[in-house]
Amino acid sequence: MMRAIGLAKLGEGLTRPNPPVGAVLVLEDQVIAEGWHHKAGDDHAERDCLKKLPPMPVDLGSATLYVTLEPCSTHGRTPPCTDLILQKGIGRVVVAVEDLNPKHAGRGLDILRDAGVEVVTGVCEKEARELIAPFEKFITTGLPYVTLKLASTLDGRIADREGNSKWITGPEARERVQEMRRRADAIMVGAGTVRADDPSLLPRPSEGRKPWRVIIGKDIPESSKVWNDEAAEQTLVRSGDLKVILQELAQKHEVMHVLCEGGGQLAAGLVEAGLVDEFAFFIAPKLMGADGLPNFGKTGGLISGVQNLEFQSMEQLGGDVLLRARWEQ
Repeated sequence: MMRAIGLAKLGEGLTRPNPPVGAVLVLEDQVIAEGWHHKAGDDHAERDCLKKLPPMPVDLGSATLYVTLEPCSTHGRTPPCTDLILQKGIGRVVVAVEDLNPKHAGRGLDILRDAGVEVVTGVCEKEARELIAPFEKFITTGLPYVTLKLASTLDGRIADREGNSKWITGPEARERVQEMRRRADAIMVGAGTVRADDPSLLPRPSEGRKPWRVIIGKDIPESSKVWNDEAAEQTLVRSGDLKVILQELAQKHEVMHVLCEGGGQLAAGLVEAGLVDEFAFFIAPKLMGADGLPNFGKTGGLISGVQNLEFQSMEQLGGDVLLRARWEQ
């Protein structure tokens, strides 16, 4: 199953509005085929896997198909995967996570069981649910999953008093940000960040990804890269209620995962509105001083109203540290 999860990750940032899914077929303790969902409209992971079977007849009655998400049971852009599994005569299906869509949850598994297929669920469920957390929020709430990424000094500054932020973190941390961009469906920043840094916000290399670029605010210079580069048509400028903007991204543009890269005012707005699902703090071992720009442009907080986070992981990236956190449950 962990191999299937690894395959599914190859499709992150390409599958919207579908989740990334991986599949591995095992016969007599040997992997005989594997696949993943490459992009929306292409074969689902199960079909991609089973298409790779050798042309000669193979009895799959004793084979096990490992798949990270319950096989689909309805016609969409592609036929139901349950039909293909039954057609191939696969005797056992192991699933990490049941379908999260309330309209279909468990239906595919029932179809397989009723046809005599042995079905096992919940294998590596934690890791698989982590993989499809953006899809889960998208399908159950109509909102995208929001990762707030902030690169700051040890004393919480994202730029100096003149607005300069290049470079607070080192090359290893910046490369990790490129990986995060490739996993996201939209990259969001405040208008002040565009005016100060003129970023492209594109993943480099893109590896086929074309995330939306969402600028929150006004007065974006006509010379900005977001208006003039190869992805200009992927640029959206919005202002107003952040939840309404996120709903629009989900409903009109099928955005499941937003990576917000600041600045401080936008970060504070998302936090105060309760719209952040995950924090990614890139911390550099540097001290800027009190006149640097804070990572959260918010004042007036009291210790009695502090919101607690739970650290999920810590990773050394060159001389910097990546801390991942979520709201305390």
